[in-house]
Amino acid sequence: MNKIFIDACFGKKTPYTPIWIMRQAGRYLPEYMEVRAKAGNFLNLCHAPEMACEVTLQPVERLGVDAAILFSDILVVPNEMGMELEFIKGFGPKFPKPLETREEIEALDMNGAEKLTYVYETIKKVRAKLADDKALIGFTGSPWTLATYMIEGQGTKTYALVKKKIYQDPEFMHLLLCKLTEVVKEYLSKQIEAGADAVQIFDSWAAALEEDAFFEFSWKYMVEIAQYIKEKYPHVPVLLFPKGIAGYLDKIYGNFDVFCVDWATPIELAKEKLGDKYVIQGNMEPTRLYSQEATKEGVEHILNVMGSKRHIFNLGHGMLPDLKPENAKYLVDLVHDLSKNS
Repeated sequence: MNKIFIDACFGKKTPYTPIWIMRQAGRYLPEYMEVRAKAGNFLNLCHAPEMACEVTLQPVERLGVDAAILFSDILVVPNEMGMELEFIKGFGPKFPKPLETREEIEALDMNGAEKLTYVYETIKKVRAKLADDKALIGFTGSPWTLATYMIEGQGTKTYALVKKKIYQDPEFMHLLLCKLTEVVKEYLSKQIEAGADAVQIFDSWAAALEEDAFFEFSWKYMVEIAQYIKEKYPHVPVLLFPKGIAGYLDKIYGNFDVFCVDWATPIELAKEKLGDKYVIQGNMEPTRLYSQEATKEGVEHILNVMGSKRHIFNLGHGMLPDLKPENAKYLVDLVHDLSKNS
């Protein structure tokens, strides 16, 4: 049975515009919160394949989206490479001992992907239960985004520590980024072999870098991973999401299938600059979902710009935790209904 999401990733004609929602499995769903309470904490949930499978499937069943995305976290990669990871309630992820020296980078476990067996087991369980016409998306953080957490030790607004390394010791950064790139290649390969139908690389902190630094320290590593996956698994779509780089679209290059657009990048600009080379995914502003009127306005605008092909509907970033599930359902139904009639 054809998966509409996969067909759309390859630019094929589909009966309607497919949609999934970043962070579609999460705190806005009461059933997710029930499972998370059973798990005890977020990291426990990531480590429990049966429960991670359940929350991966919840938004597919409730919302009718065209793809499930694996429930996990990007930071399981550095965690399994040997870095202690904590998720602190009300604060978020934290590495108590951030990377400071080359010796610490050299000591990272390059077999980290081998240890992520709970992720692959989750994928197998989801694929066994997911309808044949629904796609399963695997994912990873980009090397740059992972490195940012590993050096800063937590989320940051200034990126002072990691950017200091870029300009004071670029070889330090490239050493770390090269190691992460190799582990991520293996990680995505194992996700695909476990049953993922597509993979997305999230570069959440792309906008922290000026143009030349973005292409040197972020994009080239994303492209290297995408090239590796496309050569090894040409039937698997690769989606790249560098958040906040509207000014760099003219210079985007690489062998991948879908370019994901954040809400601050005009969809018209993305289509103009990249729509002939890549399928476009995105990019409705998430807070529009607080209002059905604003949701309808946003959906109509994006569908009018993108037309009926070479587009996957999504938000321009993730679901917000206090949004009502029925508002997300309204979005999915609206995209399906309006695009069927376009």
